Order: sequence, then structure tokens, then C-alpha cells
Amino acid sequence: MSRIRGKDTSIERMLSRELWHRGLRFRKNSRHVYGHPDISIRKYRIAIFCDGDFWHGYDWESREKGIKSNRDYWIPKIERNIAKDIETNHVLASMGYTVIRIWEHDIRNDLKDTADMIMRIVSEKKAQAGR
Repeated sequence: MSRIRGKDTSIERMLSRELWHRGLRFRKNSRHVYGHPDISIRKYRIAIFCDGDFWHGYDWESREKGIKSNRDYWIPKIERNIAKDIETNHVLASMGYTVIRIWEHDIRNDLKDTADMIMRIVSEKKAQAGR
């Protein structure tokens, strides 16, 4: 567990590199935005989280049954992560942020489409701001 990264993960680096090459400027793991999103653009109030499939409970209903070892530890831990993600989404939404949560497999399998989707949202926010 001590070797598990909380920030600057491989999927976060992949996505941030792609967005930076497209000309998008942002902050990584900003302490000034609730929940410390992996990528944040305060100017347009956008928070992007790169969620690991295991740690954040992707397809949790079927994956929960697949956990064989140390179930008393892993199941509550992942369920707490899911609940914390929902709470963070609500708090950021109440602050006027657009929250984007991207699964690990989406970044790994289709980085271009993922970056395209983020760039579309940024363009919409720019248009709303009149810039």
C-alpha cells in the first residue's frame, strides 16, 4: 500500500501530457480546489479526476464478488472511496464547478477521444464566459 501513488499516476501523466500538447493550461492536484482534482482549470471552474478502476469501484456490483482475499478490508475501503467521490462531486457542483470523472480504462484505451471530450467541455465553458 505504501507504494500506491496518490498523485502523478501513469494515467494522470498520460492525460495531462495530451491536454498540454493541445494547448490547454491547468494545475495538477491543486490545493485551492476542493477534493484536490488531478487536473483543474479554476478560470473555467473545471475539475478533472482520473479514477483508477479498482480503487474507485468501476463496475463495482460485479467486481465486489471477485475480491477473494482480505474482503473485510477492501470492500469497505472501496465503498468509502465511492462515497467520497460522490460527496466531492456534490460539493464542487455547488461551487459551480463542472466535474469530469474519467475511468482508467478510458484513458488507457482511448486517450484521443477522452482528450477530445475534455476540450469540447473547455470550449463550451469559454463560450459561456464570452472569451
